[in-house]
Amino acid sequence: MALTKLTKNLIDGTFGTEWVSTIQTSNFTAEAAKGYFVNTTAGTITVNLPAGVVGTEIVIQDYAGTFATNKVLLNTNGSEKIQGSSTIQGQITTNNATATLVYQDATKGWTSQDVTLNQTTISWATPTGQSLTYSTPSPQSSAGATATTFPTTTFTATKAGTAISGTATIAGLPSGITAAQTITGSGAGNTLTVTLTGTFPSTNSLNTALTLSGLTLIVPLTVNFLVVAGGASGAAWHGGGGGAGGYRTSYGTVSPITLSGGSMESSLTLTQATNYTVTVGAGGAGVGSGGPNLIGNAGSNSVFASITSTGGGYGSSVSTAGPGSGGSGGGANQGSGGSAVTSPVIQGHAGGNGIGSASCYTPGGGGGAGSVGVNASGCTAGDGGDGLQNAITVASGTGTYYAGGGGGGVYVGGTPGTGGSGVGGNGGPASYSTDGFPGATNTGSGGGGANAAQPQTTGSGGSGIVILRYPNTYTISGLAGTTTTVGSNKVTTFTNIGTGNIQFN
Repeated sequence: MALTKLTKNLIDGTFGTEWVSTIQTSNFTAEAAKGYFVNTTAGTITVNLPAGVVGTEIVIQDYAGTFATNKVLLNTNGSEKIQGSSTIQGQITTNNATATLVYQDATKGWTSQDVTLNQTTISWATPTGQSLTYSTPSPQSSAGATATTFPTTTFTATKAGTAISGTATIAGLPSGITAAQTITGSGAGNTLTVTLTGTFPSTNSLNTALTLSGLTLIVPLTVNFLVVAGGASGAAWHGGGGGAGGYRTSYGTVSPITLSGGSMESSLTLTQATNYTVTVGAGGAGVGSGGPNLIGNAGSNSVFASITSTGGGYGSSVSTAGPGSGGSGGGANQGSGGSAVTSPVIQGHAGGNGIGSASCYTPGGGGGAGSVGVNASGCTAGDGGDGLQNAITVASGTGTYYAGGGGGGVYVGGTPGTGGSGVGGNGGPASYSTDGFPGATNTGSGGGGANAAQPQTTGSGGSGIVILRYPNTYTISGLAGTTTTVGSNKVTTFTNIGTGNIQFN
C-alpha cells in the first residue's frame, strides 16, 4: 500500500515527515519528531525513540490490529494525541506524560479522553505460605502512574483451630510497596490482616504472588475433663445413704444431668508451661452406730483448673439433723433428702426422702449423678440414685460408671437400699454383723447407711477422680498420674487423694 504525505491532522496539528503503512517499526532519530502511522493489517505497530529523543506528537490510526509503543518519551508540555479505537487506551506504554487519547467511535464520532501514560498495573494472586487460609487482596488490581500513591490494599489470613502470632516475613512485594500487619483476636481462629501501601513501580507486576513465612502458629491446648468429687458416707442407726460427689465433664455423657436440666460443659483451652491445680477429693469416712456422730460425713471437693466439683452430701440418722446437701444430696432418715448443687452448673441430684415411722424409721437413698435418690417406702429403704457412664478413657464404648448414690440402711425387719449403678454402697441389712457398704473407690459414689444394730459402721464414700484428655503432642509434668494413649489423644488419670500442680508441655 502506497501513501502520500499527509500535511493536516484531522484534529488540530501538522503531521511530520515519517509514516508507515504496514506492520513495521519506525525509528525516530531527531528531536521534536512527529509521526503518523496507519495500520491496515492485523498486527502490532511498534514505535521506538532513542533515549533522550522527545516526540511532541504521535498519531496512530489503527483499523486492523493493535499497537504498542516502546521507549517513547513524550513531552509533558506538548500536545500528545493518539488516534485510534478506544480499546488502545490500556495498551499504551510510554513514560512521564499525560496526554489526550483521541479515538474514533463508529456511532459517536471522534471522542477525546484524558489518559495517564506510563501507568503501571499491579494485580494479585491469592497469597500463600504456612498453610494459612488467605483472602485475595482487595482491590485485586490497581493501575497508576509511576511513583504516584498506590491505593490501600488489604488481605487476611486465618487457620481454623490455630492461633496466629508474631510478625510475618512477606516475600514478593513489588518495588515501592510496603506491608503493615495487625492480628485481631488471641485464640484459635484469630485473624492476621495485612495492609499494602506505597507508590506504583515503574513496571507492571501482574498476578503478583506473595508468600508469608515466620509466623508462630499454635494449636491451642484443648483439654477435656471428668472431675468427680468424693462421695459422702451414709448415716448410722437406719441412716440415709450418702450422696455422690459432684460430677462435671466436657466429654462423653452430658454433664449433668438430663433429668435435672444440665448440659455438657465446654472443654478448657489452656496454656503451655502454666501451673494448673489438680485435687482428688476424699470420700466421707464412715461412722459407727455407737459413736457420738450418727450422721454421715460429707465428701471432699475435687478440682481441675477452674472446674470444682462439690463433695457429696451426707445421709441423716434418726433423731438427728437433716441430711447434707452437696454434689448430690444425702438420703434422709425422715423428711426430705438433701439438695444437689445447681451453681455454676448442676452437679447431681437430690437425696431420697425418709419415713419417720416408729415401726421402721426407713431412710431414703443418696442422690446420684444420673438420678435422684429413691424415697423410702414402708419398711424398704430407698436405693441410691444412678451414676453416669463416661467414655473419656476409652476409644469407643460407654465407659465406667461414676457418682452413684448410697443405699439407705434399715431397722430390724426392713429391706436395705441398693447402691446406684453398682458403684454406690449398699445399705446395711438388719443384721448384727453387717456394716453399710462403701462407695467404689475413685468413682465419687456415696456409701450405704448402717442398720440399727450396734456397733456396725456406715459405708464410707468413694474417693473422687480427675481424668484429663488432651492432644498426644503434649506431656503432663508435676503431680503423678497414670497416662495412656487413646487414638490422637492422651488420657491422664489422677486417683491419689490430695492436691498438686501440673503443667502441659
